[in-house]
Amino acid sequence: MKVPREWHKSFFVNSFYNPAGELAVARARPEAAFVLKKLKLKKGAALLDLCCGPGRHAVEFARRGIKVTGLDFSAEYLREAEARARAKKVPLRLVRGDMRRIPFKSEFDAAVNLFTSFGYFPEFSDDIKTLRGVARALKPGGLFLIDVVNGAFVRKNFRARGWFRLKSGGWHLEENVLTRDGCFNEWTRIKPGGGAVAKRFFNRLYDAARLAAALEKAGFEPLSFWGGFGGERLSADRNRLICLARKPASAR
Repeated sequence: MKVPREWHKSFFVNSFYNPAGELAVARARPEAAFVLKKLKLKKGAALLDLCCGPGRHAVEFARRGIKVTGLDFSAEYLREAEARARAKKVPLRLVRGDMRRIPFKSEFDAAVNLFTSFGYFPEFSDDIKTLRGVARALKPGGLFLIDVVNGAFVRKNFRARGWFRLKSGGWHLEENVLTRDGCFNEWTRIKPGGGAVAKRFFNRLYDAARLAAALEKAGFEPLSFWGGFGGERLSADRNRLICLARKPASAR
């Protein structure tokens, strides 16, 4: 299965995929509470939400007194994040940019990257470039929490094809090809009255060992792993892989 190199530019649009659906927004509050507990941030601390999307977590962080900067490439998602912040009456600094070129240095007490917003690029070196950018954006000793789909779970429960009924009455078809590096996917959305839109994407799969190695290569020290936002123990039966890492205090 071939995937466009910059597939994310046409995939992440509300007309096809919106990560801030009703259920996702409802989950954001307890997820944000878990994240802040692990980061041990106090009010006024500076937090980078990398790939903040429509801002469902960023707004929850800001509601708790954190100074949040959200970075995302999607202008459409950033407009939604801005509207969400306005509705909740919280300050939110939003920056449009590419995660491979993070424009900050030693500015943040902590950073997060949530909901599998990582591992999209065909070259592994781009993942390392992203992680090094996060490290550079953090103050010495700063913490980084990353949440991705658990590659061990995906490989154990892999399905090449699946049909799902949509609330709209249409259908969602997923077709997947598993490789040593990750998973190539094609999603087809079929409207109730007919007509279909299909888009392909790639996600590099990480298990705990691979993610730890990547973080270490980028200059981080992995500290803890979990299998969910309830603090569940990481295992191949959990679909989340959450890691807390630290930039060494001696690093610049």
